[in-house]
Amino acid sequence: RAPTVQDMDVLQRIKRLVFEGRVEFTEKALDEIEADGLRKSDVVQSLLNAQMITKVLRSTSRLRRLKGEKLYVIKSFDFQGTLIYTKGAIVREPEGEVFYVLVSSKISTYDD
Repeated sequence: RAPTVQDMDVLQRIKRLVFEGRVEFTEKALDEIEADGLRKSDVVQSLLNAQMITKVLRSTSRLRRLKGEKLYVIKSFDFQGTLIYTKGAIVREPEGEVFYVLVSSKISTYDD
């Protein structure tokens, strides 16, 4: 799917939140990051380097705060050239918006 203007606006919001340190990682995301030999900073780098949102999903999980919450899939490289898959959501907290990283892992390549 081709990125829309709205996707680009959302990507800029996500990048601003990440840049300002308003990003949180779920336990699942932290486990995946560790299992792939990555660091949280690698994920942050890939989000700041992102050129587009790959896919927008609607959450079907009963555990999510809002039914039908938008989940954003981003595939991008960190500064070392590692391709990282991240899925997250923008959540309104009392102190402002936060980008929650729900899933993040290294994307396997033929060179691995």
